[in-house]
Amino acid sequence: MTVYFIGAGPGDPELMTLKGQRLLQACPVVLYAGSLIPREVVASVEGKAEVIADTAQLNLDEIMLYITAAHDKGQDVARLQCGDPALYGAIGEQIRRLEHEGIPYEVIPGVSAVSASAAYLGKELTLSGVSQTLILTRYEGKTPFPERERLPELARSGATLAIHLGVTRIHKIVAELIPHYGEDCPIAVCYRSSWPDQDKVTGTLKDIVAKVRAKGFTRTSLILVGHVLDSDDFADSYLYHKDQAHVFRPRVRGL
Repeated sequence: MTVYFIGAGPGDPELMTLKGQRLLQACPVVLYAGSLIPREVVASVEGKAEVIADTAQLNLDEIMLYITAAHDKGQDVARLQCGDPALYGAIGEQIRRLEHEGIPYEVIPGVSAVSASAAYLGKELTLSGVSQTLILTRYEGKTPFPERERLPELARSGATLAIHLGVTRIHKIVAELIPHYGEDCPIAVCYRSSWPDQDKVTGTLKDIVAKVRAKGFTRTSLILVGHVLDSDDFADSYLYHKDQAHVFRPRVRGL
């Protein structure tokens, strides 16, 4: 028996990996958070697997009861996680319990909301001469933050920022970023990227608060900040430059 933590992707069922889909089809027990993962993702196994919908309503002990019950029956479990399990998936505490109980597990990576949002915007988040660093973070709430990881400290780098779980505090985020990025820095807020009802708003740090409030975004939104979002003034990379030789493209090619 194995518990598979499967990255279900950002919402579109076709953005789950082939391995994730295969394991989902094979597991007799499926746990997923219905508030974050569309039902369409598990539609193909409803009726042939025990599907425990919306684990968001369960606490950790209750989730573990389902897993240990499956373990006692020798049943594999597909534990679906939205996006990629390594990012804000709370799998660490579940894995700790599994290891304590001696229950095998495996983690299957998935497409993150950051990747889906960049695709939705049609943007590359790392551009030569503009930004070569992407920082994934969340805005401080109930989860305690080390001082070195608070948003103003991260903003000092000038890197592209992907901020999770912060849309309701967009006004505070903007106030903390303007001293480092300037009022004219581009920003995008993507709501439920890859879902059928996906939506977005773009602007600058100066005007984004009003735009977000007009849209009514209050949850499941990712904030992207950085000059990569509107820059055409960037150099071509060396990767495809005709004068740049490397091991896969030597300067003198054989006939």
